[in-house]
Amino acid sequence: MREVTSWRSGVSDPADFPYSAVLAEFQQVGKHFVNKELLALLDEIRSHVAAPTGRAATPGGADPARLLRDFLDVALDKWDGHYDYRSYLALRLLRLPCAADDPVTDPTADPAGARRDYDRLFLRLVADALAFELAAGSGATDLLPEQRPGPETVAKRYRLGVRAAAPALSRLAPARAVDDREPAAAAAALHTLTTADLAGDEERELRLSMLPVYVTHDEYLFIRVLQAYECVFAGLADELRGTVAALSAGHASTAAGRLAYAREQLTAAGPLFSLLATMQPESFRTFREYTEGASAIQSRSYKLMESLCRSPDGARLDSAAYRSVPEVRDRLLAGQPSVDAAYRAAVRADRLAGADRARVEQEMREFAAAVLQWRRTHHRLATRMLGSRPGTGYTQGTPYLAAVRSIPVFTAVGPDSSPTAPPTNTGGCPE
Repeated sequence: MREVTSWRSGVSDPADFPYSAVLAEFQQVGKHFVNKELLALLDEIRSHVAAPTGRAATPGGADPARLLRDFLDVALDKWDGHYDYRSYLALRLLRLPCAADDPVTDPTADPAGARRDYDRLFLRLVADALAFELAAGSGATDLLPEQRPGPETVAKRYRLGVRAAAPALSRLAPARAVDDREPAAAAAALHTLTTADLAGDEERELRLSMLPVYVTHDEYLFIRVLQAYECVFAGLADELRGTVAALSAGHASTAAGRLAYAREQLTAAGPLFSLLATMQPESFRTFREYTEGASAIQSRSYKLMESLCRSPDGARLDSAAYRSVPEVRDRLLAGQPSVDAAYRAAVRADRLAGADRARVEQEMREFAAAVLQWRRTHHRLATRMLGSRPGTGYTQGTPYLAAVRSIPVFTAVGPDSSPTAPPTNTGGCPE
């Protein structure tokens, strides 16, 4: 309170806002338990900060007023009654570099640059999760002190985190591989490599994006892994938009290449689930008590990815799954194109035939297989952690995941090499 009151009574420059003091207060007790007097003061400050206009600032170049407003919106989500999955993960502060989030952006403009941005963000998130484990294990931090995991669990987290980061690291810096023979040393080396070229705004936004609801150790890992998956799905959405554009232009090789890259990214992210599985179920159930209202069903990046594969059936479009992401649903109702539809159009117009068609079909099948595998793994992990408990976003929890795990990713291409007619109902499940 003292630092915030002092800032407000002075020049009140957004660039000098006492983020560290506010963040420390939130992390000391958990967002759910922050003092109401502080929340009221922050709300009053927010009312005098100009609302952001236009697109979010790019990483490394955040406008101070925008950053302050975004931070306060995330910090005050429970106070506002607008707490959800996106605000819990502070996704606005991570500045996901998603072209699919902006229908005006050309998905073919700079795919290599976008991929680098995703890799850098993904690495920052994974490396930061491991850095927290290192700091907690050495006694260098008292952040989230409850239910610390044992040394064997922590060592396993180091190994899985380094494994999850390896593909992105090899793409960004082929000569800077991390030797994982000693888990803690490998985790420390990964963090050092990842933060070596971190810009000031990037470091601050990463720090501000950690606002757990309680003080349980494992929530740090939970937040960072979910943020990393949001990064993955935002990247997949970009690749799928690029695939649609390539198919529409008759560029079969480009379309197949982007599908292959998307499949590789989703498969390479597999160790994230293994990393998440190291959470202690009792710890998860402890902090989950305070996350009511936030559920992965509200994931905008996942729904973008899913809907860019093919437009969902009417039952699913009208279900809680898409009503939880109204901006994605509105885009679909306005006629958002999909890979499924673009493939059908390319076949009808004779833009896709012979070996080119076979290659695109094969990549579509392999990408679909990767998505279906992801869904099955997600369901298994949720069942282990939740059992029969309901979801936290006012959803059914594991029964919902069981019902939707087999919804077809594409319908234009079946499991064999022949395109299939679109079924009247492909398993869309009202939630």
